[in-house]
Amino acid sequence: MKKKQILAVIAFLLLLLAVFLVWHFNRQVPVQGAKSITLEVIHGDGASTSFPISTDAGSLGDALRSVNGLVSGDNGPYGLMVDTVDGEAANWNRDRSWWCLTKNGERVDTGVDNTVIADGEHYEFTYTIG
Repeated sequence: MKKKQILAVIAFLLLLLAVFLVWHFNRQVPVQGAKSITLEVIHGDGASTSFPISTDAGSLGDALRSVNGLVSGDNGPYGLMVDTVDGEAANWNRDRSWWCLTKNGERVDTGVDNTVIADGEHYEFTYTIG
């Protein structure tokens, strides 16, 4: 009976090691050095403004914060929760509006502070209702 328990513990530890190795080799690693990215802001009225950003930052959140007044919001458990972009505020509680973050038109599944950036990338913030 003890032999089965020991084998079960060893199997569990090997599984944990395998999960860690998969995560470690597949995680996004910030690119060091200067990068140029573009942020396109699509406002509630449909107007679009493009912001070229040059930065040494590793995350989109840090790059956006480096441009005075471009974004603001509250820090939460997942980093910056953007509620204002280029002076336009979204308020979910008022009218169910929010800022949708996309990269080359594809929705980004991480918050701005967890989005790793690389040179030449294009991001969009779109004012969205509902």
